[in-house]
Amino acid sequence: MDNILDMTGKTVLVTGGGQGVGRQVALHCAGQGAAVVVNDYHTDRAEAVAAEITAEGGSALGLGCDVTDFDSVTTMVERAGKDLGPIDVLVNNAGNAGPTKDALSGIPPFWETGPKDWEPWIGTNFYGVLNASRAVLPGMVERSYGRIVSVISDAGRTGEPNLAVYGGAKAGAAGFSRGLAKAVGRYGITVNCVALSTVNTPGVASALANPETVKKALRGYVIRRFGEPADAANAVLFLASDAASWVTGQTYPVNGGYAITP
Repeated sequence: MDNILDMTGKTVLVTGGGQGVGRQVALHCAGQGAAVVVNDYHTDRAEAVAAEITAEGGSALGLGCDVTDFDSVTTMVERAGKDLGPIDVLVNNAGNAGPTKDALSGIPPFWETGPKDWEPWIGTNFYGVLNASRAVLPGMVERSYGRIVSVISDAGRTGEPNLAVYGGAKAGAAGFSRGLAKAVGRYGITVNCVALSTVNTPGVASALANPETVKKALRGYVIRRFGEPADAANAVLFLASDAASWVTGQTYPVNGGYAITP
């Protein structure tokens, strides 16, 4: 039987790919034969993941770039095209509040914050998706092929009391994806989202350091464990591959049953 997840000949760009879910997505795609552009705000992280891939015989390029800066994103996509080929698959994974460490912990109530506090969340999780999508879409339209997969959050689907702005930005990315899917489907381009709950990554390490906090949190999960990067990467790989060529405009929850909705 043919490998329906095979990505040989494709070039994949993974934003925020220097650690956690993004790193695993990059490794998954490379394992299926794709050339991978690993992006991260921290260039050394991006280059380290690219080195992992090339050490296994794959093709990869690590590039530093702030996804909230449209000109930088455009330059990155142009550089990637020259070195590895035009982008066939975009995975919008950059999230949290950009490079801020442990950004999902210690957040004050919304009514104690202001626009300067909101900007990193909206910039990374919404404008980052717009910037990267805008940069790759002209080439995808010209070639009549493309896959865009954005990693969002259950905070954007069901709401979280301490993550209102983050959830709003993620919900915005999902709404944008649905509209974009309708606009570009005629060009052979699919646009989908993967919505995650808690996944064991460096970004939530401090929040999960307390055993009592973990025990309490796990009560909300039908499958009594937090996610692993591979759980998320499995879903992203499916949507990025030709196995999902007739799936578009959808949000796939990968959340251990944290939120079960129609």
